[in-house]
Amino acid sequence: MTARLQESYNSNIRPVLTEKFGYKNPMEVPKIIKVSINMGLGEAASDKKVIDVAAGELALIAGQKPVITKAKKSIAGFKLREEMPIGCKVTLRSKKMYEFLDRLANIALPRVRDFRGLSTKSFSDGNYTIGIKEHIIFPEINYDKVDKVKGMDITIVTTAKTNEEAQELLASFNLPFIK
Repeated sequence: MTARLQESYNSNIRPVLTEKFGYKNPMEVPKIIKVSINMGLGEAASDKKVIDVAAGELALIAGQKPVITKAKKSIAGFKLREEMPIGCKVTLRSKKMYEFLDRLANIALPRVRDFRGLSTKSFSDGNYTIGIKEHIIFPEINYDKVDKVKGMDITIVTTAKTNEEAQELLASFNLPFIK
């Protein structure tokens, strides 16, 4: 069974984008390749269990186990040693990606405090990055069990050649951009 947004892309969004931008070849139509979610945890250098808690919460949000990222080199000013765990990341593709985008656009983003829409300035070469300050906007996270609110970066990678094409693609997936 395919995800709801994937069916919507194939039946509604693709033909609209083809008509609007005048694509001759169906392979030219932009699509979303992957969604990457990253949590950088600087405080993990002093407390080891922060990484485990964050990885568990990211696994709940994404629906798959995250990879623990490690420091590439030592930085004495930050009390950081080489190969110390400092964050976690997840890359979502296909069905899980579409399900995550659906939850992000329709459930999580409306729960952000004082939310007025996503900025249109975060596009780079057809990719879009969202910075979220509170991971508790996702309904999978039990608010009572959270000891510290963490931020995350969500990058949506597309095949769009221009930022305008990428914005039109993501807007058709119901991501609320500032007008």
